[in-house]
Amino acid sequence: MSEYKPEILFLKQEDVVKAGVLDMKTVLAITEKTFKMIGEGQVINPPKTMLGMPNNENWKSYCMSMPSYIGGDVDIAGFKWASESVFNMSQPDMPYGVDVVMLSDPKTVYPKAIMDGTIITAMRTSAAAGVAAKYLASKNSKTACLVGAGVIGRTMVMAMMEAVPSLETIYLCDLDIAKAQGIAKEYEGKYNVIPCANTEEAAKKADIIVTETTSRKPFLKAEWVKSNATVIQMSAYEIEDEILLKADKKALDNWAQLSHGAGALIHKLSEEGKITEEMFVTLPQLAAHQKPGRESEDELCVCCTYGIGSVDVAVANQIYENALEKGIGQKLMLWDNPLWV
Repeated sequence: MSEYKPEILFLKQEDVVKAGVLDMKTVLAITEKTFKMIGEGQVINPPKTMLGMPNNENWKSYCMSMPSYIGGDVDIAGFKWASESVFNMSQPDMPYGVDVVMLSDPKTVYPKAIMDGTIITAMRTSAAAGVAAKYLASKNSKTACLVGAGVIGRTMVMAMMEAVPSLETIYLCDLDIAKAQGIAKEYEGKYNVIPCANTEEAAKKADIIVTETTSRKPFLKAEWVKSNATVIQMSAYEIEDEILLKADKKALDNWAQLSHGAGALIHKLSEEGKITEEMFVTLPQLAAHQKPGRESEDELCVCCTYGIGSVDVAVANQIYENALEKGIGQKLMLWDNPLWV
């Protein structure tokens, strides 16, 4: 009999939280390390595959497959099954996004863990912006404008304050001011978060602007952005074309993914022949110190990031290891004896 058993550790969301997913400092470190490993060629990370329903352009819900393999001292395979639903937004007790991560042993391909990935997504999404800000933000950045007070808005406050130590004030903008007020209250006494319903007013004051909304059309206007600001777009298309086109430093997480993504700003401008891959520095190149980040306090730096599966897998792998150490989760067997071998 083989010594290898198809044992799966199942971690529900509460288990993932107990295993440390809300530690932003650690998630930032894992995210930056993963970007560095991508830059060094130690990661296989195909572009995500989207299944939009009823179609990719006018979806009302979607599921997205995000596979990856991380080599080196991590040595784990896995994928995130990422999903979002417009219907869920109409329900008071249902999250807009529902994600699951599965980890597999690269040698046996046996699954090792299945876990809730929704909070992992929220943490690593903001951590990616944190890594971008670390390399692209002005050293004198004092004020940030975060647009969107959903789940990512909450974790983005954590990431920006951790990644940019000079920050003193965060304006958290949302059309639903009550949501921004709720998050501001959560951080009261820890961070200076000011709820705001006027994005223009907040953006004009900001050294760093991060857009983290569900919008499918641009709303951040070029005239609102300081000439030496750092703008980080987390969704596909939230900023006006001009902001990216006039940027002194253009950055992104993954060219192949963004340049082929329907509805993405990068895809649009690439198709129009206004940008090429050579114009961009990638977050993996920055983390691996293969290319410089901000080189002058006068530069306008713009970064577009849409999420890559290897970061989810890396964070999930750490959660898995933490859970094993702490005895968290439920162990399942894929089979007792395989029927056909």
